[in-house]
Amino acid sequence: MDAEAFGVMMETVGRDALEQLQLRKFQLVVDQVLGPNEFYTQRYAEAGIRSSSDISTWDAFRRLPFTTKKELSADQGANPPYGTNLSFPANSYVKIHQTSGTTGEPLRCLDTVESWDWWAECWAKVFRACGVTAEDRIFYAFSFGPFIGFWSSYEGARKIGALAVPGGGMSSFQRLRAILANDVTVLVCTPTYALHLAELAEQEGIDLAGCSVRTTIHAGEPGAGLPATRDRIQRAWGATTFDHAGATEVGAWGFECADRTGLHVNEGEFIVEIIDPETQEAATEGEVVITNLGRAGFPVFRYRTGDRAKIDTSPCSCGRTFARLEGGVIGRVDDVLIVRGINVFPSAVENVIRSIPEIGEFAVDIDRQHELDEMVIRVEVTGDAEHAVSAGENAIRNALNLRARVVAVQTGSLPRFDLKARRFTDHRKG
Repeated sequence: MDAEAFGVMMETVGRDALEQLQLRKFQLVVDQVLGPNEFYTQRYAEAGIRSSSDISTWDAFRRLPFTTKKELSADQGANPPYGTNLSFPANSYVKIHQTSGTTGEPLRCLDTVESWDWWAECWAKVFRACGVTAEDRIFYAFSFGPFIGFWSSYEGARKIGALAVPGGGMSSFQRLRAILANDVTVLVCTPTYALHLAELAEQEGIDLAGCSVRTTIHAGEPGAGLPATRDRIQRAWGATTFDHAGATEVGAWGFECADRTGLHVNEGEFIVEIIDPETQEAATEGEVVITNLGRAGFPVFRYRTGDRAKIDTSPCSCGRTFARLEGGVIGRVDDVLIVRGINVFPSAVENVIRSIPEIGEFAVDIDRQHELDEMVIRVEVTGDAEHAVSAGENAIRNALNLRARVVAVQTGSLPRFDLKARRFTDHRKG
């Protein structure tokens, strides 16, 4: 059985068999890591782990220490430039990428020929689950910088034999023209940027819903997993929208199937756990913890991603037994905003605002006035601004039990984003 066939088989085996295979794959990775990899060898020795035989049960696995981005970054700071989380000699690595650095110094992550091929296979699974084939033409609507998602997806296209069309170094209008000129069938970008392109197309009189694009795949932020945002993208592009999740330090770990009943975890290549971020105990909803099983050169074991999600391990209607995250990644654990005693997730606000057809781009400011928290949502409106403002305030109040002030602003005055959108500003901090 070749690797692709084995991967397909793993998607539908029973949970018990799947977990046995996962544990064995983890032990095989540990065999390559302990000894040459100073970072994990030291950490595991302190935990009494000398070899993979000490991790022969799931109870033993769950007693292993967590890994955090802060620890990996501190290690690279103390041991520049790449730290001690490397299992092979320096000349074994052929790719380097880095995290965005939005919450601190960028983390530099290295890949060998083998692990880069693993990245490509993980993305190939994303494409296959979305129904993308060698007959498709995939457009990448972003600049090709140091962030791994673009490059690894590009390699995934090669794996399935699809035509990859890069959109780096182009303006948004040039990207629209390239999509039309190349009869592109699949768009890959952030959900925010898909909506921005749709907005620009409307201004230019371009009928996106009638173009050749039939599938859009999005990552980088929760939007594609939110019903209102997903619906808006699908209407604008006349295409089926899919969610995806991955991270530079982890891998391309999440994909949606054709039934779109949640974000599947690629459990053939990753172990996923959900923990209460405070108690660190297992939970149904909480922080996503991931262990990758195919990147021995730069591994992360029990890595606390900071993402928040709710897990469902029941079989999917598509036939896969891989666990799903309901609604995808809900947001970041540390992104929750407490406004007048109410926990507010940015994704929940977006889902409400996107449900108002007249509202386009938006931005949220939270401040404290006269000892009371105030949320102000600035919105760009098409049509009746007074109606849109009233509808937005009522929708927020009904959905979140929170009073917010919605203010219409001039169209085009709010920032647009190619990558991760930053629409929420808490002025109470700092």
